[in-house]
Amino acid sequence: MREDDGVSFYPYADRFPVNRTVPQQGRPREDILAELKALAAEEDAVWENGQVSGTMYCGDHDHYAFLNDVFGLFAHVNALQRDICPSQTRFEGEIIAMTLDMLHADAVTDGEPVGIVTTGGSGSIAHAMLSYRERARAEGRTGRLNVVKPETAHPAFDKACHLFDLELRVAPIDEDSTLVRVDEVASLIDDDTVAIIGSACNYGYGTIDPIAELSDVALERGVGLHVDGCLGGFILPWGQELGWDIPVFDFRLPGVTSMSADTHKYGYSFKGTSVCAFRDRSLRNSQYFFLTDWTGGKYCSPGMEGSRSGGLLAATWASMVSLGKEGYLAYARQIFETADQMKDAVRSHPELRIMGQPTFCFSFTSDEFDIYHVNDFMKLRGWRFNGQQYPNAIHMAVTRPQTQPGVADRFTADLAEAVAYARDHAGESPQSAAVYGGVAGGMNDEADEFIRTVMADMMDKHQAVPPV
Repeated sequence: MREDDGVSFYPYADRFPVNRTVPQQGRPREDILAELKALAAEEDAVWENGQVSGTMYCGDHDHYAFLNDVFGLFAHVNALQRDICPSQTRFEGEIIAMTLDMLHADAVTDGEPVGIVTTGGSGSIAHAMLSYRERARAEGRTGRLNVVKPETAHPAFDKACHLFDLELRVAPIDEDSTLVRVDEVASLIDDDTVAIIGSACNYGYGTIDPIAELSDVALERGVGLHVDGCLGGFILPWGQELGWDIPVFDFRLPGVTSMSADTHKYGYSFKGTSVCAFRDRSLRNSQYFFLTDWTGGKYCSPGMEGSRSGGLLAATWASMVSLGKEGYLAYARQIFETADQMKDAVRSHPELRIMGQPTFCFSFTSDEFDIYHVNDFMKLRGWRFNGQQYPNAIHMAVTRPQTQPGVADRFTADLAEAVAYARDHAGESPQSAAVYGGVAGGMNDEADEFIRTVMADMMDKHQAVPPV
C-alpha cells in the first residue's frame, strides 16, 4: 500500500493544518469543532449506507448521541479511584452481572462466576490467557506452558501467547465445515497444556466450533476451555432465544471455564470495552497484580490496565440498560433475518459457495474463479467486505446498518453483476486480496514476507512526523 495507490499516510494534510509541534498559540475551539465535524461527517458517510461489513455494529446516531451525553458526564473520571468515584464500581459490576446472566452463568454449580471489563476483545483474550498461565504457575507447574487453539481462532490468542511466553499449538479445521477437529485438539494436549480454545463464532467464517465436544475434552483432560465470543457473545444468545439454530456454547457446558464477549460490538457500546467472564473467582483472581512494598504505597491492579476513563464504563452500562432484552432481541431478529436474506442471495449463484454453516456473519468463496474478482466489482459499487485466505474468500458481518430498508436487495442486485464480472475476468489477476480489517490491493498470499515489510512500513509511517 503506497501513497500512489490513493491512500495517504497523512490524510487531510491538503485541507487542514499538520501539527509538527505543539502550536504556539492555541486554536479557537469553534474552529477545531468545525474541522472535526467535517471529518466525522465525511467518514460516517462511508458506512451509513449499510455497505460496510462489521465495523459499525450499531450505526444509530441517536444512540451514539445518548452515549456521548453519558460519556461526557464521566469522561474525566479515573475508574482506578473507586473511593472517590463509587459509581464506577456500580457500572462495572452491573455490566459483568448482566453479561454473566446473558451467558447463562446461573447454570454454574461448581464455582462463583465473575468477570472483568477490559479494553476490547484482544484485552479479554489476553487477560484470560494470563489467568491460565498464572494459575498454573501458582500450582507449581514449571514446564513451558501451552495453549491449543483452532486455526480459525483470532490472532489475539497468538499475540497473547507471544506476550506471556506461552507455546501456541494450532489445531486444523475441517475444510468443509470450517470447524476445528476436536480429535486434533485432544492430540495436542499434554501435561503442560493450560487451556484449549473454541470460537462462538469465529471471525473469518461466522461458524461456531463444537463447543460441547471441546467441553468434554477439557473435563476429561483437566484443562481450561476459553470460548471466544468476542464477535458473537452479544448476539448469539438472543438468536438462540429467537429460535435460530445455534448450539449451546456458554457456561451451561460444564467444561467452559472462561468466555470473552465484546460490549463494543453487538452490545452497541462505544469502542473500548469488552467482558472477560470466568466460571470461578479463583481463575480471575490469579491474574491480579500486587506490589506491597512500593514507596508510593501498596499497589493492586485487577487487570493489566491502570487508569481507565469512567466514561467508557458509564456508556457501556447505559447502552445495556437502555436497550434491555427487548431491544437486543429486536435488533438480533433484524440482523439474523437480513443475514439469511443475504446468504440466500449468495446461494442463488452456483458459482459461489458459502463456507460451513454460518450465523449472522458469513463467508463465501468460488471454485470457478478467484472470489476477489467479485470483491473488485463490489468495491466499485461501494461495498467493503473483509477478506480471508486459504482458500480466498470474503465475508459479510451483518450489523444494524445492513438492516436498513433496501440494503439486502441492493446486495442481491450488485452481487449478480459481480458474479458476471468475475466470470468474464476469470483468467486475470484480481486487484484485491485478504488483509485483516479490510480487503486491500496489491498483495497476494504468496508474498508473506513482502506483506510483513509493507505493513511494518505502513505502521512506521502512520506514527512518523508528517512532512512540512
